[in-house]
Amino acid sequence: MVVRRWLGSAIVGAMATVILQAAPGIPFSPSRDLFDEIYARSRGIEASLKTVTARFTETTVSSLLSRPLVAHGTLAVQRPSKIVLHYTEPEERTLLIDQDRLTLAWPSRGAPHQTDIAAAQRRIERYFLDKSPAELRRNFTIDATETSDRPGTWRITMVPKRKQIQQGLTQLDLWIDRTSLLLSAMRMTFPNADTKLMVFENVVVNGSVDPKIFSAGAVRE
Repeated sequence: MVVRRWLGSAIVGAMATVILQAAPGIPFSPSRDLFDEIYARSRGIEASLKTVTARFTETTVSSLLSRPLVAHGTLAVQRPSKIVLHYTEPEERTLLIDQDRLTLAWPSRGAPHQTDIAAAQRRIERYFLDKSPAELRRNFTIDATETSDRPGTWRITMVPKRKQIQQGLTQLDLWIDRTSLLLSAMRMTFPNADTKLMVFENVVVNGSVDPKIFSAGAVRE
């Protein structure tokens, strides 16, 4: 169950590498579906996208918690397959995804733990990455709307149609900044109704990233 929660972080990175490809300046067509328009504007600079960094606030709501758990940290993505999340509050911990291996280092809970996530990564690639709007709609019911809960954003709601996805995720909500087309926030809803909301700030695309933060040595006990 814990590993399943952390695999949601892989989706964060995966969606970041899809959504953060905005090509500003392409006009919107009122005759086309909003999700199709957002997707169309994301095709311009895909080949040039190499890194993404951001600060995040993560809020976990669970029936096992007396109140929501709020955590803070930084995220870095290096295409095609490296993601690291450094949590600084309320406890220091690091989650590293390097291709098919997930390493979780939580100093207060013992030695780092490694998990083979090849199957999960294949599911992410199969259902999320490099898919056209039509292909995505075969796997998800998708609704894109203007939203007032996060001013200046659009919200894309993706509800999986396939049982293979529903076993780990029952809804994915993405908030996209209407000016920059950057991913502003993301909420995952799990089968037991628990949720994990991640809000991103100071998002930088193709900035300088020290490769050492993706190495096994960076994940310390």
